[in-house]
Amino acid sequence: MTKRLIVFQHGPWDGMGRLLAATARKTRVKLDVIEVWHQPIPDLTPYNGLIVLGGSANVDQEQQYPFLRSEKEAIAASIRDDRPYLGFCLGHQLLAASLGAKVGTNIAASIGFVRGYLTHDGRCHQLFRGFEKTLPLFKWHTHAVQEPLPKALQVLATSAECTVEAISVEDRPHLVGLQFDNYAADPADVAAWLAKDERWLGSLNNGGINVADVLAGAQKYCVTLQSDFERLFTNFLGFT
Repeated sequence: MTKRLIVFQHGPWDGMGRLLAATARKTRVKLDVIEVWHQPIPDLTPYNGLIVLGGSANVDQEQQYPFLRSEKEAIAASIRDDRPYLGFCLGHQLLAASLGAKVGTNIAASIGFVRGYLTHDGRCHQLFRGFEKTLPLFKWHTHAVQEPLPKALQVLATSAECTVEAISVEDRPHLVGLQFDNYAADPADVAAWLAKDERWLGSLNNGGINVADVLAGAQKYCVTLQSDFERLFTNFLGFT
């Protein structure tokens, strides 16, 4: 039977990315994308899992992004139903906030490619089965999940730029949040993000973004990121 996952997308250009789309085709998974900024969220009952992508909003910006209210309600209901959840960036932060964690400004803007490190809990987690202890991460955020975390939450990965790069829930490993955007790390997606988010990138108070370095990172890690994402997504499907 074909598995069906519902995907929450937060903006017109930051969609599910080439790596996610290609991996879903390869694993014969049907992805139903809901553009939450203008489409109503349907009943989640028919779906084997929920994927929540990144986006421009911060979790506390409901006045600026009213769709966050209904999205948070849907995420809370999905968690109560114990539906497998995979969140990226904003999706990771929304999961953490729903579970009682604080989300705030990160130690610095984290843009481009960094080296991530799996924690002990991460190395034992099904999502990262078959991974090395370190992995490249594609980053695009200024906010992050803050420590200390609620007791039930586990940190699965960390980096020099962000202490909480991935989380899960003790005894509920099918609920996972990833601060990184590896689903959209294909070089073509990275180039598109740099172009579409140019104004936001220029507003960051971090000395500016070296576009050439980000593009070079996408090329450097292209093969590894594709292989890693296929493994990660396949591992996640084991929960569904």
